[in-house]
Amino acid sequence: MAHPISSVSIWGRRTLIALVLLGAVGAVTTFATSALDRDVESSILTHRVSLGKLAVTVTENGTVESSNNEEIKCMVKGGSTVLWVIETGTIVKPGDELVRLDTSQIEDNILAQEIIYENALANKITAESDVAVAEKSITEYLEGTFIEERSTIEKEIFDAEQALKQAELSYESSIRMAAKGLIKTLQLQGEKFAVESARKALELKQTQLMALEKYKKQKEVQTLESNLRAAKARLASFDASLRLEQARLEREQEQLKNCTITAEIGGMVIFPSMADWKSTPDIEEGAVVREQQTLLVIPDVSQMQVKVGIHESKVDRLKVGMPAQIELQDVQLVGEVSEIAEVTKPAGWWTGNLVKYDTIIQLQQREGLKPGMSAIVDVVLAEHDDVLTVPVASILESDGQFFCWVEERGKVTRRLIQLGDTNDEFTIVTAGLAEGEKVVLDPLAYVDEAQQQALRPASAGEKDAEELAGVVKEDSQSDNASSSEPVPGT
Repeated sequence: MAHPISSVSIWGRRTLIALVLLGAVGAVTTFATSALDRDVESSILTHRVSLGKLAVTVTENGTVESSNNEEIKCMVKGGSTVLWVIETGTIVKPGDELVRLDTSQIEDNILAQEIIYENALANKITAESDVAVAEKSITEYLEGTFIEERSTIEKEIFDAEQALKQAELSYESSIRMAAKGLIKTLQLQGEKFAVESARKALELKQTQLMALEKYKKQKEVQTLESNLRAAKARLASFDASLRLEQARLEREQEQLKNCTITAEIGGMVIFPSMADWKSTPDIEEGAVVREQQTLLVIPDVSQMQVKVGIHESKVDRLKVGMPAQIELQDVQLVGEVSEIAEVTKPAGWWTGNLVKYDTIIQLQQREGLKPGMSAIVDVVLAEHDDVLTVPVASILESDGQFFCWVEERGKVTRRLIQLGDTNDEFTIVTAGLAEGEKVVLDPLAYVDEAQQQALRPASAGEKDAEELAGVVKEDSQSDNASSSEPVPGT
């Protein structure tokens, strides 16, 4: 058995180096060639291989935030300028003023829109009057003008009939008188002409009555109805224009209301967290903000979570529901993975060229949690029970092969090993080592062969793998028994 491990003083190492430099060349050569066959020096640190548990975790820094945020946005069309904003961290109640934006431009727009609205209202009133007049004109014609014209013509027809009868009686009397020789023929012809003239006058009036009832009335009614429809169309147009201008005026008035933003719910007001790579203006007095820009956030502190960025090399192992340990200052919390982003954020100089995926860790409800608190998150990716583990510091990688140096019967020998999962501190060994064996920690610092192994070319590494493959196979078949022979020195 090897004697217990102890540390040597710095002075002792310096003395040993001085003695080697001043010693004989033969002694130096003997010391160098027997480096792997010597007894284990007390300065070499070792670790005993044992069965145990291994938890593979990923640790990242994150920020506490609420999973349910009431966002306060700028609703002013085209954006505006901030005149006043409440201080971040202020506790507010529903109705408290949060942000006040510039109203000068909107007030000018309201005044100009009111003028346009009033003109549209005047046009609508005029159009309504035109419709009413057109409707009355139809009634007036049918119940007044038409009856008046018809009565006038009927009276004229009556007068023409009387005139015709008088002319006919006068003509008959003239015929009798002409037969007696009392009047001349020329006078008789005059009487006959008067009869024809009276008959023509009667026919004319009768024709006028027929035209009035059959054509003129229909034409006048159609014209008046067309005027009514045109008046109604103008009224509809002016009404639509009025409603449009009224809507514009109401929108401008609403924009004026949007310049004063108040809280709809109570809570603590904070500024929204911006992406590190995104350039956004500060929400402060004098800042120009755009429409739909989030100005403030009122988080729901009863639903808190932690957002972390998981490196692309680990995100494939991450699953929803995995447990996580969260450290907040001096508070330890338990959570679980609730969401993993499908798309990564753009990487660049602002992220140190690291590609990370946003991951949400849901926290249990707890008083005192505030948005923006820094958190250290450990997500448990895997847990292994009853596995052989060795420190990462005891492993040397050379050309894709993994080696460690084992203390056996007072000597150190090289061993090719196969590895499993790791948590960057300890690694699972699946072949090449047995429980109870001791491996050298940091072999590059203590074992000459380890330094030479690290400097070997790729071809030499392949040759070592072939030579030691049989040893690893034999070792795994013997239930990890410690039976390998020391590797010859170089």
